[in-house]
Amino acid sequence: MMSKGKLLSLSALGLLLAGCASDQQILSSEQDQAILVAARRGQFELSCPSARGIVLSSNLLQPVLWNGIERAEYTVGVEGCGKKTTYIVVCQVRSVSCLAVTGRNQAVLQ
Repeated sequence: MMSKGKLLSLSALGLLLAGCASDQQILSSEQDQAILVAARRGQFELSCPSARGIVLSSNLLQPVLWNGIERAEYTVGVEGCGKKTTYIVVCQVRSVSCLAVTGRNQAVLQ
């Protein structure tokens, strides 16, 4: 049986290590949810259930700008059925909460 002090020490170490994740590690861990959210919106807007997304760029936003909440921003390209578009997706870090907003343009592939 583990002593209470040892358990607290291990818990503190775990929290410390979790706080030391690099920006790239954080962005990578949130990326799948961002792609999923953008692809779902693209499937609806493009009327294409087979549309797929790919991350074009990503950035970790400064918490000060978001009331202390850390957020990741992704530009996701979605393509399918001869059409493509881009979305800006913002996700709260360590959450499944993401919002996809329409990018600047939508194109029909020739």
